[in-house]
Order: sequence, then structure tokens, then C-alpha cells
Amino acid sequence: MPSATGSHRALVIGAGMGGLSAALSLASNGLDVTLLEAAADIGGKVRAVAVGDSAIDGGPTVFTMKWVFDELFDEAGLSFDAAVPLAAASLLARHAWDGSGHLDLFADLDASADAIARFSGPGEGRAFRAFAREAATIYALLERPFLRSSKPSMLSMSARLGIDGLTVRPFTRLWRALEGRFADPRLVQLFGRYSTYTGASPYLAPATLMLIAHVEMQGVWLVQGGMKRLAYALRKACQTKGVTVRTGAKVERIEVSDGKASGVVMAGGERLGADVIVFNGDASALGSGLLGPEASHAASPVKPAERSLSAIAWTMKAQTQGFPLVHHSVFFGAHYAQEFDAVFNRGMFPADPTVYICAQDRADGGQLPTSDQSPPERLLMVINAPPTGDTPTPTNEDMEQCMQRALSRLSACGLDVSVDQNASVPTGPQGFNRLFPASGGALYGRANHSPFASFARPDNRTALPGLYLAGGSVHPGPGVPMAALSGRLAAA
Repeated sequence: MPSATGSHRALVIGAGMGGLSAALSLASNGLDVTLLEAAADIGGKVRAVAVGDSAIDGGPTVFTMKWVFDELFDEAGLSFDAAVPLAAASLLARHAWDGSGHLDLFADLDASADAIARFSGPGEGRAFRAFAREAATIYALLERPFLRSSKPSMLSMSARLGIDGLTVRPFTRLWRALEGRFADPRLVQLFGRYSTYTGASPYLAPATLMLIAHVEMQGVWLVQGGMKRLAYALRKACQTKGVTVRTGAKVERIEVSDGKASGVVMAGGERLGADVIVFNGDASALGSGLLGPEASHAASPVKPAERSLSAIAWTMKAQTQGFPLVHHSVFFGAHYAQEFDAVFNRGMFPADPTVYICAQDRADGGQLPTSDQSPPERLLMVINAPPTGDTPTPTNEDMEQCMQRALSRLSACGLDVSVDQNASVPTGPQGFNRLFPASGGALYGRANHSPFASFARPDNRTALPGLYLAGGSVHPGPGVPMAALSGRLAAA
């Protein structure tokens, strides 16, 4: 990105991963940047929830694609390694089914293949190696022309990839591709779950999402002190480069002059002028007119039927017994197709939910800190939920019942969790819709349910001159590193 003079004023609305990254990149290239966050703290979906006397990660917990942040900090003349203490995970996740024991996946491909062979037989170990090769090929084909590029179209991607475009399998659904690869239905379920990283159903998402398996095998890191530390490191880097960061700063509307975004009006009436504006919020908020009518045409709101997953994110301090938890553990429901039918087609919480647990006090191998007693540990449980947070149903009572069913699912897999109701904070679709207005609680923008869904995400450059978009609801998609990439693309 060419340098600019300090006289160029940039406003960034929203201090999530996309907004923080955009602000840092703009400031690194000489712009005068002010970052405005309506909440009392920065981070967006990277949030820490106060539970009793503890802070527990209540948003993303898996940190991958470290190179995105290395490049962002390098651009600023800073060191990401010096700013954020990380520990590379050797054990990626533990997976459990009732009556089947558990299966661990590792950062080392050979270790994962051997574990799968012991769990499902030698043929499935070989099938996993072939799957890993295919996932690596898909990632290699898409990194530069899609992830690192300004919004590509299906036509431009087809022209760049040529016959290799069929290799990324955009017209094959993920579940069908996995059934063609693995004989053990548990492995189909395990690798199908990667679609939920983008808020999609494995029965509808394209097989292209196999690339997520490759991303994880390239490195998953544990952020020492919790994911919020990543957001704070970005804020410090922004301030080092001269960015003014304002929290509790709600933008009421974006102003337009002479057909160009020219500034914002704050709650209370303060006006701030700008040469460029980056909006880091759910794009539906812009398209729904929540930032004023003049900018509403810059993005179309996602239709409710096209929204991605929401979730119940249940932060707690709890005693655990039985199943050997590790930092990342997944407990699969017995009726996976019914789970996604309930969420996407019927707008209901699943009857037999799959449960993800981040046991935040556990080290890479699953060890808890040494103690003479067995204190409650900090847990985040995540359950798939419908993106209906702007409607009255499902109700809070329905959500409570789903949470109890989640505990039953854990018990069926051998894990008993004793929840202290005084140290338990759930956030469901309605709560997420309040945190991220106009989203309906959808956490990933538009669901990736067709070969064309990725190309339907809003561009980082809008039709309104001077207004740009960043965040997980726009190109190149959801997730911590992708949102950060969107910020850099918006800045560029």
C-alpha cells in the first residue's frame, strides 16, 4: 500500500480484529487514524466474560494462521512474537462419541494418522493421509488468489485457477466428499465439523472447506493469558503508531457529502470528519440503516434464511470428573443431521447437541495447574444454535433446556460437569444479537452453503466512495485470522 501523508484522516468504526488490524495498517502507512468502539472495551467477538472473580474467553479460542499477524506487525516495524506470548499446541483437539472412547488429532500429521489407524483401522489412517494431501492442495491453490486478494469473483477465480479450479471442489458438498473418503462415520462427522468454523452445515457447505484441516495442521497456538491478550496487543501496537483509540464511543450515523463518506456523527452530537472510513461491524447493520440512511446502500443485509450459525456460549467455573479433558475437546451428538436440520431449517436448539469445550486452565497435554485441592476450572462450552436472535423464539426456557441436554451429552461421553450456578454466564442468539446488532446472533455473517456463497460476501470496498468494510461478515470470511486479513485488505 503506498504511503500517505499524516493529513489524511481515517476513522475506523469498531475495534474487533478487523478494525484493529485496519487501524494498525493505516497508521503504519502514515494516516491519522481514530478508532471508535461503542462498547466499554475493545475486541469485538474476542471477548472475556466476567464469571465470579475470573475472566473467561467467551468467543474464539482457536488461534491459527499466525503469519497474518506476523505480517501485520512487520508492516508496523513491530514484533508480534514480542507482543503476544504463544505456545504451539502439539495436541490439536480430543474428540469423543458415547461408547467409543476418544480420538486425538495432533499438529504432527504422522501422529494423527497413527491415532486414526488405532481408532478406526489402518485403512482409515491411509485415508486420512490422502485427505490431508487434498486439504493442503486446496489451501495452496486458494491462499493467494482468494485469501490474500481483494474481493475476487467466481469468474476471476475461474480464470486464474483454470482446470485447477475443479480441484478445490466447490460443487461437491463437504459431507459427500468425506463419505467418499472415510468408511468410519465418526471420521466423517469429525472432519465435517470444520464447516462450523465458518458457521455452516457440513451437509450444505462446499468441500473446499477441507482446507481448514490443513490450516490447523500448520499450527494451532495457545495464547498465554487468553485470547483477549491478542486484542490488547493489537491496541497497544495501534497506539504505538499514533492511533487514537476511543471506547464507549458510539457512532450514530455515517455522513455523506458530495457522494462520498465524509465523517460520522457520534451519540451526543459530536461530529468527526474523515477522508476514509472503515466499518468493522456486521455488514447487515450497515445495510439495515443502523448507521443512517445515507450509507445504508453500501451493503445489503443478509436475509434470515441465509445467516450462519449462532451459538450458546456458556462460560463457567465448574468441577469436572471422568473424561480426560484437554484444552480443546469436542463431544459429538448422536444425530448430526437432525442437529443441523433443527438449527437451520426449524429455527430450534438441537435435541442432542454437539458440545465443544475449551478448558482454559489446561495446558497442551490436558494438565491442570498443580494444586493440593481440585478447584473449579474455567470452561467455555459452545453449542450450535439458530440465528434467530432478533425474534422471540426460541425462548430463554428453550435455551436452558438445551444447556441441560448438553450436560447429558457430556455425561454420555463420560464427562461429569458440576456447574456452579453463581459462576455461570450463558450467551445465546438474542444476547449475540444485542452485542452485534442486525446480525440475528449469526456469528459468521452469511452461511457458506453454496459454491457461490463466498463470492456473495460484501467486498472490502463499498459502492460508496470513501467507505470500506472489515470483519468476519465480509471478504475473505470469518475467524480471527480472516477478520484480521479483511482489515489489511480494507486498509490496502
